[in-house]
Amino acid sequence: MHPADTLSDNSVVCLMAPTASGKTALAYELYDTGRFELISVDSALIYRDMNIGTAKPTTAELQRYPHHLVDIIDPTETYSVAQFVSDVRALIDQAHAAQKIPLLVGGTMMYYMALLDGLSAVPDSDAEVRARVDAWRQAEGIGALYAYLERVDPTTHQRLNDSDTQRITRAVEVHLQTQVPLSEWQRTPKQRIADNPEQVWHNIAVMPDRAWLHQRIAQRLDIMWQEGLVDEVLTLLNNYSLTPNMAAMRCVGYRQVLEYLVAIRHPIFDAAHLDKAQFYEAFLQTDEANIITDKESTLFQKNSESVDTLSTEAQALACYQMQNKALYATRQLAKRQYTWLRKIGQLPSGGQEGFVHSNTAVMTVTQMSEAADYLRRR
Repeated sequence: MHPADTLSDNSVVCLMAPTASGKTALAYELYDTGRFELISVDSALIYRDMNIGTAKPTTAELQRYPHHLVDIIDPTETYSVAQFVSDVRALIDQAHAAQKIPLLVGGTMMYYMALLDGLSAVPDSDAEVRARVDAWRQAEGIGALYAYLERVDPTTHQRLNDSDTQRITRAVEVHLQTQVPLSEWQRTPKQRIADNPEQVWHNIAVMPDRAWLHQRIAQRLDIMWQEGLVDEVLTLLNNYSLTPNMAAMRCVGYRQVLEYLVAIRHPIFDAAHLDKAQFYEAFLQTDEANIITDKESTLFQKNSESVDTLSTEAQALACYQMQNKALYATRQLAKRQYTWLRKIGQLPSGGQEGFVHSNTAVMTVTQMSEAADYLRRR
């Protein structure tokens, strides 16, 4: 019996697994039964023209296996978790109306947690307020925002370290935008779309053997280099007015390629629509991002203005470090995904299999074949 034959018409299936674990193949198999509608749960696949580094299905695959929430925004745009939840709610209703079972597949665990554990009522960031706070931080430093937070939201101030720039900035934005402290917003009860009594949620968390997954990650990265990930990033830089801090450019793989291009002083950063100083400051003046070690720094001749002045040895070393950093970053991403999956698995009252709510089951397995078996038992 195929899993598609055992699910009720009001089912919602979430196939949750780390990067490179093979979840797409199972999703395609389920789609071929004719009962499923595919909804991507991947914060990188949302971007147009970011194909190789995101392991996005090919154009032919997307034509045969259409996915919702793929290629929906440009790399310069933003897409909030709240917007994702709103879109998924509508897509689930749309799929059920068409007598299809929504199959949510991907590896962005924060998205899944928003569906299953809920979102607080904190409003989305306002672009004008965000720009004002960013200008304030650049003019007076994060310390000024931290001091402001102590006055208006002492609870959040006490919880955060003075170096936690991103969270401090967000807390200040929320207060300036709403005149309500972030800590009060966070005390508001969460809303979970998985609570819908008219739906039955089947959430399968696949956690494969790590050694096996690391091998798959390395193989996938090798394919990405061969397919031209560096050229893809160069095309993005040429076609869009990007900055290194945009969400799209922080995606694993893309960030490491950017570091490499900055390290070799690639002339792409001389393009009129790119702020060369922003990229150089982001990647060459911070220890965390810098791919150039003290021992090797003489090879890169940091004061050079053109890639042509760098030795072949220096360029090869930068490329080697880029690939190693991308491998490490992808493994770290998988490690975080495992952590999220364990957290999702603990949402039920206990055990490997249980219920978050009366209509929501969570099952943790180690192989994709077990995920299919779980659905068959349903």
